[in-house]
Amino acid sequence: MQTVLLVIHLMLAIALIGTVLLQKSEGGALGMGGGGMSGFMTGRSTANLLTRTTAVIAGLFFLTSVLLVVLAAHRGEGTLQIDRPVPASAPPATPGQTPPASGTTAPPSGSSQPAAPPTPAAPPPPAEPSAPVTK
Repeated sequence: MQTVLLVIHLMLAIALIGTVLLQKSEGGALGMGGGGMSGFMTGRSTANLLTRTTAVIAGLFFLTSVLLVVLAAHRGEGTLQIDRPVPASAPPATPGQTPPASGTTAPPSGSSQPAAPPTPAAPPPPAEPSAPVTK
């Protein structure tokens, strides 16, 4: 359903671009376009037809846009990956520290003893300078 609606939406977008480009320019636009009677489709009735056609296609384009958003929201695709909450399973490991094994931080169920806090890892030794320091 969503694929069919997306194809219709793209076809409406192409048709909307075409009808807008066929219309006669009304503005001055530095004297370009709009001048003279030699046009592809001329006359007042054609202008009314193109204006109405543009309005109808624009309305259908808007309708398919709204329907695509509603379908995406119902399928669960309405949120971006960056908007989803991060699962709080374990704190991120710092460089030089190994992550704790699974199940070592939580006490067994039914136990009244609190879990021992994890021991911090020893800080890494300071790095030696790669070039001699001169004054």
